[in-house]
Amino acid sequence: MKYLHTMVRINDVEASLAFYCEALGLELIRRHDIEAGRFSLIFLAAPGDESAQIELTYNWDGDELGEGSRNFGHLAYAVDNIYDTCQRLLDHGVILNRPPRDGRMAFVRSPDNISIELLQSGEPLAEAAPWSSMENIGHW
Repeated sequence: MKYLHTMVRINDVEASLAFYCEALGLELIRRHDIEAGRFSLIFLAAPGDESAQIELTYNWDGDELGEGSRNFGHLAYAVDNIYDTCQRLLDHGVILNRPPRDGRMAFVRSPDNISIELLQSGEPLAEAAPWSSMENIGHW
């Protein structure tokens, strides 16, 4: 048995690709637009690691997604530098719901309210400003 991917439904392809690729740093692996079924499947992965993919599913005729809670917890990614990653997300207008105060963990949400956990690879980074004094925003 081999893990293949996690599927997440989305409402806006452009907003989702801007979040997952530009802000979060994932890469587009492949895309299938299925005209007969009126949906698109977009596969993304962390750079250099196609073994853990996310499949973004876009239904052309719309989908009621609510809070992104249809029996789904969160996606998690290890990052080389959590502070750099969080700064890149902030620079793209993404809200840090749980900032990396401890140098180890942060949470953000996608445009469709999917919770994304970011974990520092290896040991936590030393606590540093402005991260150490940032408050939580919303929920994750």
